Amino acid sequence: MSGFLGVCGDEFSILRSPQSVVFRDGSWPIPGERIPDIAALTMGFSVEEDLPWPGLAVGDLFHRPRATVLVTVKGVEKLPVKGVSYPIENAVPFSLDSVANAIHTLFSEETPVVLQLAPSEERVYMVGKANAVFEDLSVTLRQLRNRLFQDSSILSSLPLNSLSRNNEVDLLFLSELQVLHDITSLLSRHKHLAKDHSPDLYSLELSGLEEVGKRYGEDSQQFKDASQILVDSLQKFADEMFNLYGGNAVVEVVAVKEFNSPLSRKTRSILQASQSQKENPYNLAYPYNYDYSVIFNIVLWMMIGLALAVIVISYNLWNMDPGYDSIIYRMTNQKIRMD
Repeated sequence: MSGFLGVCGDEFSILRSPQSVVFRDGSWPIPGERIPDIAALTMGFSVEEDLPWPGLAVGDLFHRPRATVLVTVKGVEKLPVKGVSYPIENAVPFSLDSVANAIHTLFSEETPVVLQLAPSEERVYMVGKANAVFEDLSVTLRQLRNRLFQDSSILSSLPLNSLSRNNEVDLLFLSELQVLHDITSLLSRHKHLAKDHSPDLYSLELSGLEEVGKRYGEDSQQFKDASQILVDSLQKFADEMFNLYGGNAVVEVVAVKEFNSPLSRKTRSILQASQSQKENPYNLAYPYNYDYSVIFNIVLWMMIGLALAVIVISYNLWNMDPGYDSIIYRMTNQKIRMD
C-alpha cells in the first residue's frame, strides 16, 4: 500500500500490513475511541460493539497477523509517512489494555510479547513470559539518557542537523527514537518470539516531538528536522518489525496534535505478570464475557448436531433388516432352524 498523507487534522496511518489484513483506500473518518477496536479486529479478537467503518475489510479470517504495532505521536496533526491514512474524528485518549488482556488471557501459557511504553512519562507495561527479553530495555529517563551516550546508540549514526546533544528537550526526543531501535535490536536477537504462534502487541506513545515544538516553535528548523528524523525512524522501524515477523505484522501510526481530554490510567509495574483482581465482597456474578454468544452458538449447534446424529443412527438400527445383518441374526431364520 502506498500513498502520502494529504488531509488536515489528526490521522491514523497504516505503514505496513500483511495481505490477510485489508485496508481500503479512502478518506473515511474513524472515531478516536474505536482505534483499539481496529487493533483487536485485525488480530482476530471480538469487540464489544460492531464497527461500521468501511476502511477495514474482512480479509483472511484463517490467517491473522502475528503482531500489531501501534505508535502514537503527539504534537503533530500528520506525518508524511508512506501508507494508507484516515482522518481521526474526536481524538480522545485511548489504550490497548483490552487487547493486551485478551492476549494474556488466551495465550498465558505461551510467550506473547505485550509491551506498552510511554518513555517521556516513564509509563511501562509488560505482560507475559517474554518479559525477560525486554528487561534490559531502557525505560526511565535516566536510563534513556545513559543509553544515548553509549557507543551503540543512535547518536553515532543519526544526522542531528539543528538538534543538540546538550539540550534536555532534544535528548528526550532522541531517547524515544533509541527505544524504537532497541526494540528491534532485542527482537532480532530473540527471533523465536516472532516465530511462535502467540500474537504480540506493541503500543508506543511518543511525545518528544511535541516537546520540541513547545521549546523551539513549530516553525523552527529544530522542529522541521525532528519531524523528518522521526518520519525516517518510523519508516525504518516499521520495515524492520514487518521483516522480523516474516511480513505478518501490522504497523500503525496515530498522529495527534492534542487529545481532547486527558487519559486517566494507572502506571503499572515493568514486569507485571498479571493484573490483581479486586476481592468481591458482595459475591456478585462474573462480569459479562463478550465471547459468550460465540461460545453459546458453538455449543448449541454442536449439541443439536449430535442429537440429530443419535436420532438418525437409532432409527436406522431399529429398522434394520435382519436378513442383511451378521450371521448371528441369520441363524434365527426359520429355514435354518428346520435344517
